[in-house]
This record gives sequence, structure tokens and C-alpha cells, in this order.
Amino acid sequence: MGKPHVLLIPFPAQGHVIPLMELALNLAKHGFKVTFVNTEFIYEQVINALPGTENVQELIQMVSLPDGLESSDNRSEFGKLSESILDVMPGELNALIERINGSESEKISSLIADAAMGWALEVAEKMGIKKVAFWPAAAALLALLFKIPSLIDDGIIDSDGKPMKNQKIQLSPTMPVMKTMDLYWSCINDELTRKLFFKLLIKIVRPTKSADRLISNSSYWLESGTFASYPDILPIGPLLASNRLGKSTGYFWREDSGCLAWLDQQPPDSVIYVAFGSLTVFDNNQFQELALGLELTDRPFLWVVRQNITEDVDNAYPTDFEERVQHQGRMVSWAPQQKVLSHPSDACFISHCGWNSTIEGISNGIPFLCWPYFTDQIFNKGYICDYLKIGLELNKDDNGIIRCGEIKNKLERVLGDEGLKERVLDLQAKILSGVREGGSSYKNFNDFVAWIKD
Repeated sequence: MGKPHVLLIPFPAQGHVIPLMELALNLAKHGFKVTFVNTEFIYEQVINALPGTENVQELIQMVSLPDGLESSDNRSEFGKLSESILDVMPGELNALIERINGSESEKISSLIADAAMGWALEVAEKMGIKKVAFWPAAAALLALLFKIPSLIDDGIIDSDGKPMKNQKIQLSPTMPVMKTMDLYWSCINDELTRKLFFKLLIKIVRPTKSADRLISNSSYWLESGTFASYPDILPIGPLLASNRLGKSTGYFWREDSGCLAWLDQQPPDSVIYVAFGSLTVFDNNQFQELALGLELTDRPFLWVVRQNITEDVDNAYPTDFEERVQHQGRMVSWAPQQKVLSHPSDACFISHCGWNSTIEGISNGIPFLCWPYFTDQIFNKGYICDYLKIGLELNKDDNGIIRCGEIKNKLERVLGDEGLKERVLDLQAKILSGVREGGSSYKNFNDFVAWIKD
């Protein structure tokens, strides 16, 4: 008997690739042969960012499939990308599995697909392969996905997902309250993109619900009410806390590891870490207000400034800003976030509140200053600030701008709130206990592994 062979396929976006690759590494360490499928476009980015983590490719077989678009096409056009994936990739995936099963002794017996790639679960079903849906965001939002048909029937949203009125809903008495205007498909400014996104969500409800197993990158300690109401969703996270390689994986940009030496020179609990994920974009006015706000704090800061975070980023800083803060802060194009957040000098995380960043921050006991951008980040912000009470929200002025004074004042409040820090440290201890031997996520993961091997 050879190793059990599992194939994993994420949606082609960084926030989806990272947690599924963490899962792949955990499965490899449990004796699985793992094939990890990215689109060709994403594959190139991940491979180019891998130097320094060569052992990842020793554990995982990395392969790619075409997404149907030309290399020059803009893959940030969600509708165009989604339609092309649906047209091209099901046939490509089917052919890949047949090719592997025809040429290798260790045939693929299980497929784990990001729920956003629900069509892949349908391919597995037709091929008689065990099918697993993976949810990379908060489990409460998967519960919300399952409720879409009844939300339409009850007149809470229309058939395009648009809220009929501004109201609050609660999926069960144990779950957090949600605002209809903040439903994660509602938080997209472009109406066409919002409708296309909602259309995709409708399509993935059936394959996700009919999967043989449904796993999520969350923890009972984070969402106990959701898991009590939806026991079929199994939390096996936080997967980032489970990664014992000590190396980041699945990122699209080469990390500036030199910032770790800079952190070593800073006092304990002093540094403000500022990172907005892979998609957030600022106009020049807002970018400058953020820069000035960090300067005003008079505290050390580490700021991740992607090349595409604003137009002409090299000339976007306030006049003489870089000279003035050369001894106060450091700007990097990308950072090894897990290592940064676990560093003893880190004191606060100014975050876009993506789910990966949220659980990484909590896993390291770091309080938040929340600056969400779109989709699920709005819900995560409310979860952090109102439900878990481990962070504060930044507020925009009448012109829709978060001003430098607001940034300075909220940072002082976060860093001066001992109760907030105690809550996040308590939550850190609980969710880390969940991934250790005997913990709930640990047990769920091992039961899941046994089921695949059976």
C-alpha cells in the first residue's frame, strides 16, 4: 500500500492559497502524498516567492492548470476570471486526475477544494473521489452562505443579494448579530462585481453542503456559537498556529526578512505593525494621512507598503516623510507576518481584518486597530471590536477619510487598554490549546486524517 494521495485546489487569491497550503503541509507531515493545484498565473507567483522555503516543494507536489485567460488579462476583474475558470478548469482538473491516476501507483483518493471552487467538488463527485469542502474564512460566514435561500424567501435580500432594508439579523441565538448592509457580498462598491460575486455564492451552496466533509480554518474558541448551531462544520484551525515548519508559505511576494533584525533592536511591546493584505488600495490622500498618523504616534512602526498599494508608491509619501521617520519606522514591500506578529517587540496590529490576519494576530496575542476594506473584512472587524472586544475601529470623517489624528488617538487607546490586552492574551491561550494534543481542533484534524486514510 502506498501513501494516501490527496489533491488540494484553492481559489486563486492569496487569502485562499495561504491557509490551504498550510493544510497541505500538515497533511504531508501526517504521511500523505499531496498534490497542490494552482492556476498557472498564481503558480508562478508562489514559486517565485518560495526561495528560502525549498523544503515546501519537497513535501508538496506543486502543479498548475490554465485559468483560460491570456497572460495580459487583468485577473482582478472578478467576473471575467470566475467565468473563465468555470469554462476551462473543470475539464482540466478532470484530465489532471485521470493522468495522475493512470501513471502513478498512489492514486488520488480525496480532493479538498476551497468552497469558492465548488465546481471542483462536482468533478470529484463524478469521479468517485472523496470530496472535502474547505472554508478559509470565519465559519459564521459559511453559515450565512447556507442561509442565502431563506434570506431571499424571507425578503431580507433580493435575488441579487441586495438588502431590502438596513436591519440586523442573527442566524441563531448563539451567533453574533450581523447588519444586512455589512453582509460580505454587500461590501463591494462596484455593483456589477457585487452581483457576479453573489451569483458565484449561489452556485457553490449545493456542492459545499453536499461535500463528504466540511472543514474550516477556525476554532471552537473563536466561534463556539456557530459550531454549536452548525455541527457539520468542523474547525481544524488556526492552521497558521499549527504550522511547525517555521516558514511562511503561499505568499505571492518575496519577504523582506531584514525587518526581523530591525524588530530585534526595538523595545518589547513597542512596535506598531501595519499591513493590509494583498488587495487593499489607497488613494494618495488616505495614504498620506496614514503615514502622518504613524509619524505622530512617536512610536516605532513596521509598515508593509506593497508596490501596488497606491498609485506611484515611490512618490506617494508626504514631503520629507522618509527622512523624518528613518529612526522611527521601517517600510517594507512584504513581511514574514507570522514571525513579525510573534516577535516580542510587537504591540499592536493595524489590519485590514482579513481572516488569515485576524487569526494570526489572535494566535500571537496582539490587539487590533481595524481598518477593513471590503467583503468579509467588515464582518471580521465587528467580530474583533464588538464580539471578542480585542480591538478598536478607525472612523472616517465626513469626506470618507481616516485622518492622522484619529489614527494617533485610537492607537493610544488600544495600547493603553489593559483589559483589551488581557482578553486577547486569554483568547490566544485558548485557541493555541485547541491545536495542541487533546485540543478540539487537534482532535478534529486527526479524526479527519483517519477518515481520509480509511
